[in-house]
Amino acid sequence: MTIGELVATAPSPLTPSREGRGKIVRLSGLDVFALLLSLTLVIPIVSVCLSVLSGQSAVFVHLAETVLPEYAGNTLLLTVLVVFGVLVVGVPAAWLTVMCEFPGRRVLEAALILPMAAPAYVLAYAYAGFLSAYGPVQEALRAATGWETGDYWFPDVRSLPGAALMLVLTLYPYVYLLARARFLNESASALEAARLLGRSPWGSFFSVSLPLARPALVAGATLAAMNTLADYGTVSYFGVPVFTTGIYSAWFSFSDQIAARELAAVLIAFVGAALLAEHYFRGRARFHETGRHERRPSRYTLSAAQSAGAAVACVLPPLLGFAVPALVLLELLLESGGPTRDFSKHLFNTLTLAGSAAVIVTAGALVLGFARKERPGGIAASAAGFTALGYAVPGSVIAVGVLVPFAMFDNWFADLAKAAFGVSPGLLLTGGIAALLVAYTALYLAVALQSVNAGFERITPSIQAAARLLGRGQMDALRRVHLPLIAPSVLTAALLVFVDVMKELPATLMLRPFNFDTLAIAANNYASDERLSWAAAPSLAIVAVGIIPCVLLIRGIATAAQRGGEPLPLP
Repeated sequence: MTIGELVATAPSPLTPSREGRGKIVRLSGLDVFALLLSLTLVIPIVSVCLSVLSGQSAVFVHLAETVLPEYAGNTLLLTVLVVFGVLVVGVPAAWLTVMCEFPGRRVLEAALILPMAAPAYVLAYAYAGFLSAYGPVQEALRAATGWETGDYWFPDVRSLPGAALMLVLTLYPYVYLLARARFLNESASALEAARLLGRSPWGSFFSVSLPLARPALVAGATLAAMNTLADYGTVSYFGVPVFTTGIYSAWFSFSDQIAARELAAVLIAFVGAALLAEHYFRGRARFHETGRHERRPSRYTLSAAQSAGAAVACVLPPLLGFAVPALVLLELLLESGGPTRDFSKHLFNTLTLAGSAAVIVTAGALVLGFARKERPGGIAASAAGFTALGYAVPGSVIAVGVLVPFAMFDNWFADLAKAAFGVSPGLLLTGGIAALLVAYTALYLAVALQSVNAGFERITPSIQAAARLLGRGQMDALRRVHLPLIAPSVLTAALLVFVDVMKELPATLMLRPFNFDTLAIAANNYASDERLSWAAAPSLAIVAVGIIPCVLLIRGIATAAQRGGEPLPLP
């Protein structure tokens, strides 16, 4: 199911089924829990949207008159460039590794996933020094030509096109994996018919494969667009003014919460426009194949020149998106003499946040998935469908939307406690990591829920019926029957949330307690101060952990290739 279909078909959590109209809706424990989880997404969005009704702040009026058009233009241009780039890189790579035979294909089809391990801001830190005027690339250019600095033109990576390139190199795997899954499922008869009609390999690609893969490509491009709209580290480091940097500046530089929420509301409008664009480009077109899928289409045998071209097209993305940045950061780390003395503190803070979020978010996804399995048309299942939209909301928007109501609650409760008992309890929610955990739940519940649902789908109705015949209650059946069967899916969900929280920057930067820096924040702070060698250790640690889900995807692709089926779904 694509993003637009999810938005269009997700029912309201409070809407009763057709059979239940006119009857009293009784909420079970699962329903109450699901509705509470849905509040983690409802509260931030409502908080941000209500700022539009409260009147414009003076700071927002000033921003609207000066830099808001620049924010909008840069955000739109950056998103368009990234979407175009991920399609240009991801689609040919997917088709070549699936439909063509050339030396190194098996290695490259796995290596193309590796850039997912590194967030875009890590690539920005690596390439900023690597391509600078006194970096190894330009030094080698001057040594080869005899030129001096200023005698030649060299593209500036610290620019909007440079930020787009960093995002393309880390986000193209979304398109690659979805397109590859679609090409693997392609009918042999359709391609053979194209060949009988005299179509060349590229002709069959444009006339058969590409139209059939359009829904998958639109979904992958939309995921890339959502990540682009949510990015803060890359655009901030490269000095590209967009909405995420504007929200952060309004909150911390101008100390104006209302202006930050109003900018966040505009960013939500951009997200909504992206979702509508996804729905429009899918259109009403439906592609159906009547060919049989018992056999895979035979791969095209490429000539020596064609094989070289295919290898280059598939080598460059992982080389530039993973190998080169990793080697640059490793060299910087060796030059610095190792991690700083604060590295262990940053690592502990990161593991604390990532571990806590992984447990809480996975537990919530487990209960929501179980509710959806038990009662597909119930309120809990509808709430699960709604909370699955959380990945579409940028982290900066969630942070602003969480902090404002939580701060109001903290102040209200402190005043109440002081009036009643003469003692102020301090900031209960915003003074610790509670607000962060709520933000992580809103952001990554969809990731965990997809993996957990995949596990529940493998449980047959007979197993559920057996649990009921044994007199097991719902939660007892979940603990004793379902959980042992879906344990691998639950562990995968926890791992994915753990890795995503380790890489997350904007929400953590805005909601973290005072002097509570994570690896991502430490890398951002060091890079902002141009201490790139100090930023190498936390950046490499983030990349090292990010490799783990890439390995899982690579193993899934290898298993699918042996069985002749589709690989694991994209998390």
